[in-house]
Amino acid sequence: MTDPSSAPAPRPRRDADLRASHSDREAVAERLREAAGDGRLDLDELEERLEKAFNAKTYGDLAPLTADLPSGATAAPADPGEPMVIKAGAGDIVQKGHWMVPSRISVTSRLGDIKIDFSEAVCRHSEVSLDINAGVGEVTVIVPHGWTVRSHAMRANIGTVRNKATEPGDPAAPTLEITGRAGLGDVRVRYPNRWELWRRKDN
Repeated sequence: MTDPSSAPAPRPRRDADLRASHSDREAVAERLREAAGDGRLDLDELEERLEKAFNAKTYGDLAPLTADLPSGATAAPADPGEPMVIKAGAGDIVQKGHWMVPSRISVTSRLGDIKIDFSEAVCRHSEVSLDINAGVGEVTVIVPHGWTVRSHAMRANIGTVRNKATEPGDPAAPTLEITGRAGLGDVRVRYPNRWELWRRKDN
């Protein structure tokens, strides 16, 4: 019979093997969204990493998702010359939900449609510059009530530009300055509709 005292001691469990909680996954997801808002991740990378984050079982699964991102304490200041870039080729792109809004966004829609929903986003800037190049696809911009939207600098070729977000803005809320052109595609700016507000309340 083996003497228990002579048996090797169990190896300590590594932190990477510990099970991740819902709050751990959400913390990583929030950091990924902030990185995308700063232009460090494109939308494809963000979507891929978010899927892995919410399916992660252990800390070891989560760690690689942010290994190439600077920590909040050591992050270098964002370069104001590098906007968040969103491009739609033949497919459609939707940017919505909780995301960090950068100070500059560049949007190009070739054949696909793009929807940018600011209504649940976190914006820490007093002014946000949105440059739009609508080729054939449609670009829809949704802003919350209270935001000021200026679109008079937009140029329209064959496409049209319609800004329905014309209520007087809250001085404490951001101002969205929209520039660019509508080539063959259309640009629509509006507030959330009743269906969108109902779905958000229901969720």
